[in-house]
Amino acid sequence: MNELTEKDLLALHDEYTLNTYSPHLMLVRGAMSNVWDIAGREYLDFTTGISVCNLGHCHPRVTEAIQRQAARLVHVSNLFYNENQPRLAAVISKATFGGKVFFCNSGAEANEGLIKLARRWGAERGRFEIVCMEGSFHGRTLATLAATGRAKYRKGFQPDMPGFVHVPFNDLEAVCDAIGPQTAAVLLEPVQGEGGIVPATGGFIEGVRKLCSTEGVLLLFDEVQCGMGRTGHLFAYQAYGVTPDAMAMAKALANGMAMGAFEVRNEFAGALPPGTHASTFGGNPLACAAALAVFETFEQDAVLENVRHMATRLWQGLEVLRTRHPEIREVRGKGLMIGVDVGRPVADMITAARAKGLLILPAGETVLRLLPPLTVQPEEIDLALGILDQVLADG
Repeated sequence: MNELTEKDLLALHDEYTLNTYSPHLMLVRGAMSNVWDIAGREYLDFTTGISVCNLGHCHPRVTEAIQRQAARLVHVSNLFYNENQPRLAAVISKATFGGKVFFCNSGAEANEGLIKLARRWGAERGRFEIVCMEGSFHGRTLATLAATGRAKYRKGFQPDMPGFVHVPFNDLEAVCDAIGPQTAAVLLEPVQGEGGIVPATGGFIEGVRKLCSTEGVLLLFDEVQCGMGRTGHLFAYQAYGVTPDAMAMAKALANGMAMGAFEVRNEFAGALPPGTHASTFGGNPLACAAALAVFETFEQDAVLENVRHMATRLWQGLEVLRTRHPEIREVRGKGLMIGVDVGRPVADMITAARAKGLLILPAGETVLRLLPPLTVQPEEIDLALGILDQVLADG
């Protein structure tokens, strides 16, 4: 096969790919914190595939696990057992709240599972409504769009699927007022991602947990972006001292292999008996092998300790930048999930950072989102801070 140039590949993309994205670079290689484009230019990646490659690109342990499993068995469907899925379910359960796990392929699918769980559990109780948060993002399917608390994502796809109510985030009184006789669950992100990197307050999380227990409704956490070590805990809820009734996870679960899951406390697991939910590719041997290697890396390589040390370094550096650049209104987040609110559209700043060799993301319109690998090193933190300083100075 003839080797295609970048121009050839872009022409193929334009002609044959549905135009739902606006990509900027053609990346062809990655190694831990760095990626290279097709022209050989190197970039420090503080996007990690939107908090997917949390252990860095092509992590050796994960890569070896994928290669070994790909030569052994890739897929059999859930009509048969495979040896990796129960191992992974046990690892997740023991590392969290001891529940039962369903495997799927994405964050949207994991959140769909939470929605179906709530509806199925609530059906015999006359409950179907889910209270969601303004500013939230739960996925691009019709149900997860209806749950998402940002109207711009739902535009053009109305009418919204019924059964979702949105209230202000971190407003316990609003949640209390929204719970009624038809409420089955409350769904929230412990740290909102697309909504601007906004953490829940401790009082809010604790209050919602108590409220759900008192009112007899489910508490559902979406940890698709903030989970898997991103905040300095394996899952963000663990920093708050509260336990959800069910939780969605995905993105970094298999460090780049497509995988999602949701976990349900044992007392509610019976709401989804055989035949009520399924996923053809969910929990296949290949994805599970990658995820097992991810959890092994967390256990053996002190990943969370590195997150805490590097987060301290990055936060301290950002506070210095804040004193140098008054346009920075706020730095917020948890661990290595950080939003820098500059109070104006950030698209040009992201382009300028890319030109200087740093890849970063927006979170909303006015926030720079920093999602470095959890394996990031001090010199890489310092390099990113230096580039951000230049970008801010250039306006």
